[in-house]
Amino acid sequence: MTQHAPLADEGQPPARDGLWSGVIGFASMMLLLLGGFHGLGGIVALLTETHYEVPSSQLVVSVSYDVWGWIHLALGVALCFLGVALIARQPWTRVAVVVFAVLSAVTNLAFLAAAPAWYSLMILLDVVVIYAVTVHFDSGSDFDY
Repeated sequence: MTQHAPLADEGQPPARDGLWSGVIGFASMMLLLLGGFHGLGGIVALLTETHYEVPSSQLVVSVSYDVWGWIHLALGVALCFLGVALIARQPWTRVAVVVFAVLSAVTNLAFLAAAPAWYSLMILLDVVVIYAVTVHFDSGSDFDY
């Protein structure tokens, strides 16, 4: 005897795509990780300017490390908030995640000279997050995940 999936017209919700749900879960965890990394980078920039490899005048945008610290802290909080919202499957999060991940990547690119390995890794994670939330964007029920 074979089992059939419940039909949508019987009042049952349609089955969720397990892979898609897993990709969104992965993106949520990566956002939380990125938010933590931004927060850590912000705290380091605020507390110890001598930690970085170059003086702040040699960065792409020449402002003090204190300013960079606050920018990274704000981005960290925003990315953590978006990670939690994406876990909660809020419909507006997919667009917001792409916008903030691009903003994060650009910020990391501008800060790249200060710690090249660290901020290269963060740019890579930004790209992975963008891919994860956009890979199935053409599905029939974009926000019904």
